[in-house]
Amino acid sequence: MRTLVILLLSILVFPQVASAYPVQYAEQFYKLFHTQLYRYPENYEENIWYLERALTSDFCNPLYALGRPINDSTDWAKYRALFKMHVNLKIIEQYRGLAAKFNREKAYFFNAPWKEENLESLKIAEHFFRAALYYWPEARRWARNASTKPWDHYEGIEAWEDERYRIMQGELDYGEIIRMDLEHLGRVRAEFEAMDENTY
Repeated sequence: MRTLVILLLSILVFPQVASAYPVQYAEQFYKLFHTQLYRYPENYEENIWYLERALTSDFCNPLYALGRPINDSTDWAKYRALFKMHVNLKIIEQYRGLAAKFNREKAYFFNAPWKEENLESLKIAEHFFRAALYYWPEARRWARNASTKPWDHYEGIEAWEDERYRIMQGELDYGEIIRMDLEHLGRVRAEFEAMDENTY
C-alpha cells in the first residue's frame, strides 16, 4: 500500500513531459504518407495534404536523406529531383484514387432515378482527375532534372529510379492515362444526360 502511495505521489509531483519533435522537413512529411487497406476520401485527402507539404518543405541534411550514398552536390541535386518527381507521382495516384470514389463505371438504367446525383458525382470526379493532371508536367520536369548520372543509383529508393526511367522512356504517361479517364467519364456523363423518364 505504501509503495502504491509513493508511486502515485511521484507521478503527480514529477509528471513526464511528452517529448515530440516538429515535422518540418520534406522527408518527415513524406514518411507520414501511408496507404490503408480500405481507402476512404478522407484518407486520400490526408495523404495529399502530407505530400503537398513534402513538396514545399525544405530537405533535411543529406546525412538523413532517404537514399544513399550522397557524396557531392550533384548527387544531392539528383536526389532532390527524384524525391520531387516521386512525390508528384504519388499525389497524382492519390487524386486518381479520390476521383475513382466519385466516378461511375457505367450508366446503368436502374440509376436513372438518381441521374442528377450521379451527374454531380461525375463532376466531382472530373475535378479530381484535372487536379491530378496538374502534377504531371511537374513530375516529368523533375524526372528530366534527375536524369543526370543515370548510372548512379541510391540505396533505398531504387523504385524512384525505375519511375524516372519509365517516364523518360514514355512507358509511364499519366497525361495519357488521365486523358483516357476523362474520356470514359465523358461517355458515362453523356449516357446519364440521355436518360429520361422512360429509361427506368
